Amino acid sequence: MPSFVVALFLVAHGLVHASFARTPSDVMAGTSQWPFDLSRSWVLSPLGLGSRGCRAIGLGLLAVVIVGYVAAAVGALGIASALFVPGVVAGSIASIAMLVLFFHRWLVLGLAIDAALLWAVLANGWRP
Repeated sequence: MPSFVVALFLVAHGLVHASFARTPSDVMAGTSQWPFDLSRSWVLSPLGLGSRGCRAIGLGLLAVVIVGYVAAAVGALGIASALFVPGVVAGSIASIAMLVLFFHRWLVLGLAIDAALLWAVLANGWRP
């Protein structure tokens, strides 16, 4: 697979997470549940963390996801190849944390992508 395709995929996967930055009321008022919601977490909310706290944690994770996958994309292009593995690992772990903390059943594909990337890079030694 060409390196630019890998880089494009990594950036696209990271940027999909930016959907979490929008609030559900901004996007889908009156329609089915918006899956990208940082205002409540099935883990953090019962611990007493309000919507502002949940959102702050989620936005922090979002920043790590995007920076990690962009760094991995730069590495995939060979511009700074040493960034590929750390970028994939950081982006995938932050993504998994975000998707688990703010879980919605529509997000299972994202978890599968993150797990596959981690497996390919760490267990298989894959490099573009």
